[in-house]
Order: sequence, then structure tokens, then C-alpha cells
Amino acid sequence: MDFGLSPRAEELRSRMAAFMAEHVLPAEAVHDRQLAEADDPHRLPPVMRELKEKARAEGLWNLFLAHGDRGAGLTNLEYAPLAELAGRSVIGPEVFNCSAPDTGNMELLALYGTPEQQDRWLRPLLTAEIRSCFAMTEPEVASSDARNIRTRITRDGDEYVVDGHKWYTSGILDPDCRLIILMGVSDPEAPAYRQQSMLLIPRETPGITVLRDLPMFGYTDRCGHGDVLFEDVRVPGSALLGGEGEGFALAQGRLGPGRMHYAMRAVGIAERALELMCRRTLTRSAFGGPLAEQGVVREWIARSRIEIEQLRLLVLKSAWLMDTSGNAAARTEVAAIKVAALEVAHRVVDRAVQAHGAAGVSDDTVLARLYAITRALRIADGPDEVHLRTVARRELARYPEESA
Repeated sequence: MDFGLSPRAEELRSRMAAFMAEHVLPAEAVHDRQLAEADDPHRLPPVMRELKEKARAEGLWNLFLAHGDRGAGLTNLEYAPLAELAGRSVIGPEVFNCSAPDTGNMELLALYGTPEQQDRWLRPLLTAEIRSCFAMTEPEVASSDARNIRTRITRDGDEYVVDGHKWYTSGILDPDCRLIILMGVSDPEAPAYRQQSMLLIPRETPGITVLRDLPMFGYTDRCGHGDVLFEDVRVPGSALLGGEGEGFALAQGRLGPGRMHYAMRAVGIAERALELMCRRTLTRSAFGGPLAEQGVVREWIARSRIEIEQLRLLVLKSAWLMDTSGNAAARTEVAAIKVAALEVAHRVVDRAVQAHGAAGVSDDTVLARLYAITRALRIADGPDEVHLRTVARRELARYPEESA
């Protein structure tokens, strides 16, 4: 396995590191202040618009997308250190047009969209003219098993009709959201994994009601997490993404790379938390010396460094496998890193919170927000237990002769 970066990827990494240090990290406080002062907590802060324009002008744009002729064409291995750098800031991924749920939605459109669908939706997403959301999770069922989904997609002549209830539809409250990609049951009599389909639904379609904006651990996300009711929502037959009955397969294709991106960014979160912990403990004194001289603090720092390096190697191995052998060959590793990445990031953030004392649980640092994000992401895109189940099942399959 060769984890060395290509000259192009190394050049991009160097430029992104400089951009993060010069523009993104200093803008975090401005971004938060502008959000707090806005009359709409979901409106794009002016500083974010400025950062996006600068990033696009620098060519640091759509780096996640390897498909088609509109993306950067980077391999997963080349993108990993770039996603890590962006992940060091809560606002970083959006600056480079590499934030969820748009990334996954753009992947879907690039892979499965018709030319007309790509022209209408993918093109403006790639230029950040619009935003999008993904409606799959439902409050009434255990959505970790997509076979439980109840939202119905019914064919009525030349139209599809949608009725159902979704929640944590991330991005729907962004004023620039124009597209909902929805997964629902189109044929309840089909085999379990052929019952679902996906539709491209314009946000302004009648019958869509956002019941409330759902916070996560008390934080209101700028793009919003909507609790959404779909009642007699009608779209033309051309709104079907892929084919009828392909929704489950499309969802798996979307979520796989998404989990990789979460893991890549989680390394950046952990690195940011470790840096903050080191700086804090070197400059605060108690019991006769700097906190960094306390044995327990040194153990936190050492264990954090070891765990981050282990995680980074697993991420790079998974990315290399996806590039060289395909997504299916890396299925175990991708499931493993979704668990490992957020566990490690959350653990390192937790230590940094402890090292900061009262400041760690306040909004004076980014740590409380990172704590909430890393904990919530252990549920998003499939809870840890689903991925542990996958890893265990594939491990046990190596011993067929022991099966009862």
C-alpha cells in the first residue's frame, strides 16, 4: 500500500492549509457573530459568501467529486488529507463546497442523473447557486434499517405522488435549498431491497410542510434539520432518480462515500481538539506548574496522538482500497472507520473539554460544538451498531466450517 500523495494532491494540500490558516479559521468568530445578529438563523452569513468566492477563485472547489467532468477528479486517497484539513473547522467543508448533504446529493446526480436532471440540479449545486437536502430518516420507525421506511411513492398517470413524514432532513431550512432528494416505498409487494425509489422534488412543490427545526444537543444548525410532512406532493415522472426499485441501492452508493468523508473530516476535528488541548495545558498553571506537566494530562495528549495516527492510517487504507479495488472491497473498512473515526474524535474532544475546564463547556471555544457534532455523527449515516454488525458479520463469514 502506497499512501504517498501525488504532486497535484500535495500542491492542493499545501494551498488548502494556507487558505485555512489565512482565511477560514480567523473567520469562525465573524461567521458566528453574523449568524447571531441575523434575523434568520439559517441565512448564509456574508463572510461565508466571501470565503466561498475566494475558495472557488483559488481552485479549492468541489474537491470531493471524482465523477464526470465537473469535479476535481481526485482519488479518495488524494482527497483524504484535504477533507481532514477542512474538518478542522466547523465551517470549513462549506467553504470549499464540500459539505453534506450536498456532497452526497451531487454524487447521486453525477452517477445516476439524466442529462436533464444534471443540468437542472447538479450544475447549480456545483456552483453553489443552490443547496439541497436528503429526506430518508423517519420518526415513526427505526430508520437504521431502510426497509422500515413508510413514506409512500405512488404512480398516478404521468406523475408520482408522495405522502409521508420525514425528520432530520438536513439542509431543508437553508433559504437557498431548492432540491429535496427523497427516498420512499414505491412497491411494497416487491422484494425487500427493491421496494424503494428516489425522487427529485423541487423545494417549492405544494404539499411540503416543515413542522419544526430540530436542534442537535441544543445547537441550531445553520442549514437546519427539518421535521417535514409530505401530503399529496406531486412531481412528474421525470423526477425519478435512477429506476423504480433502485432507491435502496442508490442510498448505499450515496452513504458509502459519505461515511468516508465523515471519517476524513473527523481526523481534522481530532487534530484541532488536540492542538487546543496542548495550547491550553501549556499556558495554564495549577498545583505548582503548567497543566501539561501533570501526568494525567500528558497521558491524554499521548493517547490522543496515538489514536489519531491509528485512525488516519485506517482512513488511508480504506481510501486506497476504494481506489484500487472498488467500494465493495472496502466495505468492511468503511464500516469500521465510521465507528472508529467518530469514537476517536469524540474521545479527543472530550479530553480537550476536560483540559479547558469551564471554558470547554462554554461557547467561548469551539469544543462544545465539536463535542455535540461528534456525538451526533455516531448516529448519522447509520448508527455505530449497524456498522459494528457489518464488520462482525463479515468477520464471522471467514469461518463457514464453524457454522451450525
